[in-house]
Amino acid sequence: MHKPPRAHPPLPRNWWLKHRFFIAYMAREATVLPLVFFIVCLLAGTLALSRGPDAWQGWLGFMGSPPVVALNALALVASLYHAWTFFQLFPRVMPLRLGDRSVPASLMVAGQWAGVLAVLLLFVWVFGRA
Repeated sequence: MHKPPRAHPPLPRNWWLKHRFFIAYMAREATVLPLVFFIVCLLAGTLALSRGPDAWQGWLGFMGSPPVVALNALALVASLYHAWTFFQLFPRVMPLRLGDRSVPASLMVAGQWAGVLAVLLLFVWVFGRA
């Protein structure tokens, strides 16, 4: 006869606070929350733009309010933290080889940050002249 798996006692809600690795993991996963706010703001801006100048001006006023600016700043910091953790993990998950040599992890991480910088400079070049 088949035995059912042994039941484990339930974990307390704060079990992850006792392990540094899991704290970092939960912080990385929590970066999605301010990003959701940012995406909702962008969607609201698109909707306001489609509804005309008055709606657009109302949206601009909302986006300029201190709490919204603070939340969007938090979204930027969360995005940079998420990128940093991803860039640190990438060489371990997908090591690159050139011929018979491995590309050093530090070079891969530096290359990813160089890509971020290139996109930022392109963005400033394209939109900074407005």
